[in-house]
Amino acid sequence: LERWGLGWEELSAVNPRLVLARVTGFGQFGPYAHRPGFGTLAEAMSGFAAVTGEPDGPPTLPPFGLADSIAALATAYAVMTALSGRERTGRGQVVDLAIIEPILTVLGPQPLWYDQLGYVQPRTGNRSRNNAPRNTYRTSDGHWVAVSTSAQSVAERVMRLVGRPELIEEPWFAAGTTRAEHADELDEAVGHWIARRTREEAVSAFEKAEAAIAPVQDVRDVLEDPQYRALDTVTEVDDPELGPLRMQNVLFRLSETPGSIRWAGRPHGADTEEILTELGLSPSRIAALRAEGAL
Repeated sequence: LERWGLGWEELSAVNPRLVLARVTGFGQFGPYAHRPGFGTLAEAMSGFAAVTGEPDGPPTLPPFGLADSIAALATAYAVMTALSGRERTGRGQVVDLAIIEPILTVLGPQPLWYDQLGYVQPRTGNRSRNNAPRNTYRTSDGHWVAVSTSAQSVAERVMRLVGRPELIEEPWFAAGTTRAEHADELDEAVGHWIARRTREEAVSAFEKAEAAIAPVQDVRDVLEDPQYRALDTVTEVDDPELGPLRMQNVLFRLSETPGSIRWAGRPHGADTEEILTELGLSPSRIAALRAEGAL
């Protein structure tokens, strides 16, 4: 923007209520501000990759834009905060968001742990340092399921279901952190029971026992999943170029002002002139910018 004379100062002078979001890899200042940055670098720098993967394996990056996606949600929240502030002050402002920051925030209290206890979270694969059993287990028909026992009552139900109720009486079973110290024994009990059943049998039995389980699904399973269908999580949208297509729906449901998807994606530049006009640029200025190759 600044290269073509559309810096914040010029725009805010024309429209002082303007809210401008600036999302870059490292933010607008600091020693890395000039560097090119992508979500992959944020996943590495934030500590995410360091705690992801098997204990004896390499740090693992996600196979999709995780940091970018988290940054997008954080940016939407930041813009709404700025708009709310504008209602009180009558003035807009610049939102400066670095992609390296939101993913660090959602990683939890790791900075606090290190600051106060000198603790560095290690890679634990699918296991947790806070509870056990917690892992993925293979079923007899070659599928995988995930089990979590974050609640003590659920952990006890799982042990009764898999035929190992005696483990509940062990002193270490009374807390998630001490159960995690016996993850090998608990994984063997749960894994052996699940390995002798199909995915459908295992999920059904866990559901009846009110224990927490979920199938490990790929996108094909997601599109057929009855819960996602009931929520309309993946909805159908009519696109003028592609016709009906399926895509993720609005992220949440509001009872009084529900959201909806108006289009799958506008053609490139479809709204440029309208937006620049709203910002206060004259038709001649817009025409000049087009002639200069800025638009």
